Amino acid sequence: MPKSISHDVRALDEVLRQQYNVITRQQALACGLSPDGLLHRLRPGGPWQRLLPRVYLTVTGVAAPGQLDLAALLFAGPEALLTGPAAVRGLSLAGANSAVRDVLVPARHSIRSSGFVAVHPTIRMPAKALAMGPIRYAPPARAIADASRQLTDLREVRAMVAAAVQRDKCKLSLLAEELDAGPVRGSALLRQVLAEVAAGIRSAAEGDFMDLIRSGPLPMPEFNARLTANDGSFIAVADAWWRRQGVVGEVDSRAWHLSPDDHERDLNRHDRMSRHGIIVLHFTPKRIRADRAGVTAELAGALKAGQGRPPLAVRTGAAA
Repeated sequence: MPKSISHDVRALDEVLRQQYNVITRQQALACGLSPDGLLHRLRPGGPWQRLLPRVYLTVTGVAAPGQLDLAALLFAGPEALLTGPAAVRGLSLAGANSAVRDVLVPARHSIRSSGFVAVHPTIRMPAKALAMGPIRYAPPARAIADASRQLTDLREVRAMVAAAVQRDKCKLSLLAEELDAGPVRGSALLRQVLAEVAAGIRSAAEGDFMDLIRSGPLPMPEFNARLTANDGSFIAVADAWWRRQGVVGEVDSRAWHLSPDDHERDLNRHDRMSRHGIIVLHFTPKRIRADRAGVTAELAGALKAGQGRPPLAVRTGAAA
């Protein structure tokens, strides 16, 4: 085999190794493949397949998510960044699902959407990108904001924001800045979720709990309240705290807390709060959604029982 052909084979193998077996037409030709050779590989039943115009997968079978992510970027050009649900998933911010790959490109570009790629020309191109191997992502706040504009379910936006913020993947202040800088259209759900977080809501399940309380005859509690004894000793952080009645409502969910250890500590707090006279009720997210009347009745009963007692020797403040 001539040395030049051997070198081309090695170059092709290196491109495919770095790019998850995804390659552009231009790259393939630059590695020494002829147009006829490229067509032969792309023949029906051949070893390569077209993913997008001029972008190919060089193995058989179904493309993996990362291969589709990279194909979208190769199609959209070297300045493109993944955003929206694909970036939320790729950056491990939350388990967002979407068959579409949203890519940001500078407004001056004329490339159009094609196949599974939605191209979004923008004058607000992020100054910095996050790279994981060959895949380039928009910053977390931009990815979340762009994803939220595509969602119509408040619970999905709550879950996405809660997962990213609680796992310290994205600061709330950056989300607020992105919300203010971005388009107003489609931003209502994210705006509502950030307002809820500012009020003390830390998870999608707690958001459901707040919706239940708002929809019924119950007084509004303090959310995410830090409870301390009069001597300053820490008692607990309560999901929902009715100060006058001395009642706490807890949302017990392993899925929405930071870790299994945190969940276990949440359950152990019951005894500590009870020792200070606090009436503690626990509800699972499933029951909050499926048995709203029953949850409301239990809370109303506890609030009635607590109303006739003297105020507890418990101080409160917003949790950090």
